[in-house]
Amino acid sequence: MNIREMTETDYDQVYQLWLSCAGMGLNDLDDSKEGIARFLQRNPQTCLVAVENQTIIGAILVGSDGRRAYNLSYSCSSELSQERDCSAVG
Repeated sequence: MNIREMTETDYDQVYQLWLSCAGMGLNDLDDSKEGIARFLQRNPQTCLVAVENQTIIGAILVGSDGRRAYNLSYSCSSELSQERDCSAVG
């Protein structure tokens, strides 16, 4: 497994990861491709993905919108869901 900074090109895989997490609430504005791109531009070094065999299996987004700080951790994938709990912390 490799951990690296998240980029805008990771969005589709990360979004699919979020969809695979039971109970994951997504916001049409903030969690859209454009919303995440804005978040990554403000917080380029604090958003990370875990990659295994060229597949994103986890994501951690930490940052601020200028008023509030956020810590969103996602560690879930359909392949791993049998072995690990899916979690989202906000």
